[in-house]
Amino acid sequence: MGFQTVFKRYELKYMLTPEQKERVLGAIAPYMALDHYGRTTIRNIYFDTESYRLIRRSIEKPIYKEKLRVRSYATATHGSTVFVELKKKYKKVVYKRRLPLTEGEAMTWLLGRAPCPVDTQISREIDYFREFYGDLRPAVFLSYEREAYYERGGGDFRLTFDDRILCRREEIDLTVPPGGEALLADGQVLMELKCSGGLPLWMVEILSREGIYKTSFSKYGTAYQRLILPARFPSNHTESKEKWINGSHLSRNF
Repeated sequence: MGFQTVFKRYELKYMLTPEQKERVLGAIAPYMALDHYGRTTIRNIYFDTESYRLIRRSIEKPIYKEKLRVRSYATATHGSTVFVELKKKYKKVVYKRRLPLTEGEAMTWLLGRAPCPVDTQISREIDYFREFYGDLRPAVFLSYEREAYYERGGGDFRLTFDDRILCRREEIDLTVPPGGEALLADGQVLMELKCSGGLPLWMVEILSREGIYKTSFSKYGTAYQRLILPARFPSNHTESKEKWINGSHLSRNF
């Protein structure tokens, strides 16, 4: 099976209620269809430095940010296919490079136990990224239930609904079943619109009619602030914690 390995697009996020989701589903039915995977559980391992340099930088909302993760679309086995993804965002445009490998190959490579088993432009970009940051390691396991829709007629517009977003800092392993702390309140649904240019006019009209407005939400960023910061900074270290939240301690030369 062939996999798309290079993406360049805008990714717009909206927080919905279950009722809004149902109305959106009804409104998009003439234009979009559920992809052949149906509802899936996506699993991710995010890599970061010991000091969480990548996510702290991302929380600053800089003009450029980047992250590295490994993703699977089912509970992985040592020999099943996963995707090593290098994701960058520059001036609101998302650039993603991904490399399909077996779970064993991916984790052996990213943990520094062996070189990447394939030599491609993408593997070299990821190796440069790893060398630049130096001490990348698995930081969190993050999973969620996703429904993905594609545009009928072959357009590149995509829409996804994510719920049951769970995160944990233990058992950071794609071969282990999902589980962890919920990052959304009961009933919340994260909708993402993905497109290479402007949104279809009919989608703009749906958003306007339903009073749905764009929001900012990072799954890993929320996990960092919800799970990692409280563990690193007790409540009596408010000033230090605030510096880590807003990134004011970081070098501006990064």
